[in-house]
Amino acid sequence: MDPAERAQAARARVPRIDPYGFERPEDFDYVAYEEFFSTYLVILTKRAIKWSKLLKGSGGVRKSLTVKRYVRKGIPLEHRARVWMAVSGAQAQMDQNPGYYHRLLEGEGSPSLEEAIRTDLNRTFPDNVRFRKTAEPCLQKTLYNVLLAYGLHNQGVGYCQGMNFIAGYLILITKNEEESFWLLDALVGRILPDYYSPAMLGLKTDQEVLAELVRMKLPAVAALMDAHGVLWTLLVSRWFICLFVDILPVETVLRIWDCLFNEGSKIIFRVALTLIKQHQEFILEASSVPDICDKFKQITKGDFVTECHTFMQKIFSEPGSLSMTTISRLRESCRAVLLTQG
Repeated sequence: MDPAERAQAARARVPRIDPYGFERPEDFDYVAYEEFFSTYLVILTKRAIKWSKLLKGSGGVRKSLTVKRYVRKGIPLEHRARVWMAVSGAQAQMDQNPGYYHRLLEGEGSPSLEEAIRTDLNRTFPDNVRFRKTAEPCLQKTLYNVLLAYGLHNQGVGYCQGMNFIAGYLILITKNEEESFWLLDALVGRILPDYYSPAMLGLKTDQEVLAELVRMKLPAVAALMDAHGVLWTLLVSRWFICLFVDILPVETVLRIWDCLFNEGSKIIFRVALTLIKQHQEFILEASSVPDICDKFKQITKGDFVTECHTFMQKIFSEPGSLSMTTISRLRESCRAVLLTQG
């Protein structure tokens, strides 16, 4: 079978719409995906059996070394919402505040908040059939409710672009408005401090922390950035704001989020460092600012990021040791510098 025939055969076998409702892009490599997925399916089946045993009989999921190991190897889709809710603390918050989410939606509104959210609804996942106005049910209304409730709950943040993509993924996985709200609260309120507040100090800090980590671990890349005067925010702000949504393949993003909910924000640095380290030689070929920007777009595509199981193994080996102590220390110093700059 020649390559064109193989491609056509794979295209006939692989659905054009993925399990989450996203249409596959025009340039989607059906052959490579089918090869990857046939091996990944075996892994998924094994993991599903192990998770079923772990969850059977136990009252809930508690953080432990076993759970950490299991989470790193991927949570099966059918258990994902339950495990995210447990390890992130969202379930505990929801249990302690019965009816709170619905009271927020029934209470006094905020016209400016409502308008800001409405503006972004049509821009959220135009390539996902479940978010289209023609879909039944259309998830735009669910997304609107979750974002509105969150803006009313956390008025210091309100609504910020990027939160729509995150809430959208939460809705696709949980299929539950209230759970999506509490998971969004876990991310915005606890796991990613100050990413979405008006000054975005936490986000700016973490971009600088990544720059310092690159300086420590990949000095040649840092030297290239310095030589061209490239600001890291230009290259990676969407990685942080959208937590890799619309940047990496869906399955890979979900595997990253499995660990993010369980282990916290240091996972974002592990992913960023792995992407940069894996493509270091390619990045170093850049000879101008537009060239660097283009290369940073390209490193988020291709087999390396599609093969999510291998990719996740790499994020825990490639960057080397990366303790929360190191990150906290760097956050402190970077934040202090940013505050003096006003």
